[in-house]
Order: sequence, then structure tokens, then C-alpha cells
Amino acid sequence: MKTDISPVSVDLYFIPVETRVPLKFGPETLTSVICARACVTVANSRGQTSKGWGETPLSVQWAWPSSLGYQERCDAMQLFSRMLAEAWAQFDRQGHPIELGSDFIESILPGLLEQLNNQRGQQAEPMPHLAALVCCSVFDVALHDAYGQLLGRNVYSTYNAEFMNTDLSAFLKPAEGVDFSFAGKYPADFFAHPPAKTMPAWHLVGGKDLLDASELTGAEPDDGYPVLLPDWIKRDGLTCLKVKLRGNDPSWDYERLIKVGEIAIENNVPWLTSDFNCTVTEPAYVNDILDRLIIEHPRTYQQILYVEQPFPYDLEENQIDVHSVRGAAVSIRP
Repeated sequence: MKTDISPVSVDLYFIPVETRVPLKFGPETLTSVICARACVTVANSRGQTSKGWGETPLSVQWAWPSSLGYQERCDAMQLFSRMLAEAWAQFDRQGHPIELGSDFIESILPGLLEQLNNQRGQQAEPMPHLAALVCCSVFDVALHDAYGQLLGRNVYSTYNAEFMNTDLSAFLKPAEGVDFSFAGKYPADFFAHPPAKTMPAWHLVGGKDLLDASELTGAEPDDGYPVLLPDWIKRDGLTCLKVKLRGNDPSWDYERLIKVGEIAIENNVPWLTSDFNCTVTEPAYVNDILDRLIIEHPRTYQQILYVEQPFPYDLEENQIDVHSVRGAAVSIRP
């Protein structure tokens, strides 16, 4: 049964969070983060309303990697979030949340981003599209939550022809030369049935995380939670470790993979991923580390399921031929 909605009002909150320990990834270290939390009220054609909530960290270092100061970037993302809240409250469209979200991103968000960048001045570094999408995501999450609340059902069960007005062909086009059509296809067609009830959790090993007792200084938090990686593994029964690397210091990255790999082997952790945080500019950087690893530490090499985010986000600006990267799958997020 088609149930179109439209946003009626939006409330936005900023929640400061101090991290328990510093988190280093790529060239930056995070010690605090601002979480954006939104409440979106929606209404259907019969005037029935419901509220939905969404929350996301404004991950400045991830969404807007730059030499620009953290506070300037954070302030810009908060300002843009306020602009988005006002725009969503005035978004006079009806449809399914997937349709509304896509429509907003295509028709409203680019103009708002241009407005923000113009407001900040020609000398200021423009906020990237990725950061704009992160800011917008909190409202999109709240919109989907409100839709599920209105219908009294799991919102994922609405991603089909019964509730959506358009199929995936309205949003996606196959790559050139690929004989496939999204006509008549909906997101639910690609869901696993039945849905998994459990899934592996990837424990992030930051660049400043302590690996063993030799790294203790006495200044660590004493709050009942682990500090050392082996203790985290034992406490949570970890099976997957996401290793944050620098991407601009091959010796450090290689030694970090070896040390985490040894701890993983000693504690029966089967899987690793090496995350270079979009700082690598030459495929040889990744290849040299993997090639050396497979010879000197083959067990650790075999544990690496995939190489994550080695190259810069902006693929148009950084058109790097990555065909030579081998030994593991490469994950590049748009």
C-alpha cells in the first residue's frame, strides 16, 4: 500500500563527545567529536504524523581531510547542518523516504553547498561534497525512522514495490557495456532472506591504541574497560581487527601490521583489514607492503581480507591507475 509522506518540521541538536582515548587515523588525531542529532516530523496525505530520530558524528577528519584547522571545518559542517535542517523543514515534496532523500540530494543539497561556500568567501577552502552528505545523512536517517514509526513496521520492509513509487532504474544506471537493467528492481530484491541475526564486529585499532604492556605510561584511563589490544580481544571475543595505518610512512605501517598480526595470531583472531585512510598516492606504496608481508609474514598476509581506502576520496581529482594493487581486494568509498 503506497503511503507517501512529507517532512513537516525538523529539530536539530549538537552533542559534544570527548573520546576516552585519542584516535589517530591518517594524518590526524581525534580527541572529541560533535554528534548531530535530528528529529524529523512527517505527515501523510491523511494528516497523520509521526516523529523519527537520526544521529551521526560529524566526522570532520574523515569527511573533510585537509590541512585546514579542525575547528574551521567543524564550524562549517555545523553551519551547513543548520542550513539543511531549515531546508528539510521546507521541503515540500511527497514520497517514500528513499525517493525524498534522493530528490533532496539531487535538487536541494548542491545549491545549499554552493551557498555555504560562497558565504565563507572565495579565499576559504570549499567544503567537499562528502562532508555535505555526512551532514545530510542525519536527516535522511530520521526520515526513514519516521516512516517506519508511521506505519508501525520495520522500515526495511518498505523498500519494495508495495510502498515505493519508483524502481531502482530511477536512481541507478548500469555501467556502460553491462547488460543489466534496474527496471522492476527494488532495494528489497537485493536483501538477504532471512536477514542475519548476528554479524562480525570489526574492532578499530587506531594509530595511538596501545598494543602491549611495553607501551603503558601510567596515564591510561582506569575505568574498568580494557586499554591493551589483547585485553579487548579477550573481553569481547573479537574475530576481526581493522588496523588504521598512516599511508605516508611505509616503515611504520609495515611494523604496525606485523605487530597487530602477531597479537591476532596469538589470540586466535582470524581476520584483519589494513586501512590506509585515503592518504596513499602511488599504488606501489600498498604493493611494496603487501609483497614484503607475504614473504616475511605469510600468516599475517593471509589474514588480511581487504585493503581499505588507500587512495584519496576525490576520484575525479586523483585519477590513479590502481590495476597493479594486488594480493587483496581494494575498497574505495565514493
